[in-house]
Amino acid sequence: MLVFEVMTQEPVAVRPHTPVKTALGLLAQHRVTAMPVVTTTGKVCGVVSEADLVRDLLPRDARAYEIPPVDQRSRPATVEEVMSRHPVTVYPETDVVEAVDLLTSTTVKSVPVVDRRGHLRGVLSRSDIVRLLARADAKIQSEVDELLRSAGLDGWLVDVQDGAVQLLGPENSKDTVAARLLAATVPGVVEVTIRSDFA
Repeated sequence: MLVFEVMTQEPVAVRPHTPVKTALGLLAQHRVTAMPVVTTTGKVCGVVSEADLVRDLLPRDARAYEIPPVDQRSRPATVEEVMSRHPVTVYPETDVVEAVDLLTSTTVKSVPVVDRRGHLRGVLSRSDIVRLLARADAKIQSEVDELLRSAGLDGWLVDVQDGAVQLLGPENSKDTVAARLLAATVPGVVEVTIRSDFA
């Protein structure tokens, strides 16, 4: 499965000069944890996260101290002042497995999806992957059935349990490789096996 089949196609994004308060409002409104920062031409120039936006924003509460501290920190005004300037990105044609490795081996919860020129095409988040893996087995089974039929692979029986697909095809079928490859492209499929009596 490829990133473009799973990603959020129309992500929320901001510009470098977007006010911090506006960016905070967008995070809250859209219930996302980070947003790509794009230029006027749509090229990704950074990422801004919840942590970036809230750091150094709140004043110290004098009630928590015996001697109230003098708070001389300057508060950021725009996204450009707090964004990460070297975002981790993936391409639409990246294998989802590689993208998941990035999302689980780093602290980032989402990555911008960019074309070869660096222009924003979408966002892939951990929640996109969760939604993918949570798809109902009945829905997956229906889509695998339809895909096999549309490819001219009639006579295949499909069983799905917890996202794992088992295929049982016509005896002596020469299409086992094609059937396996096609079934694996359906969103939510985590494994494809062919019955061993003819695989």
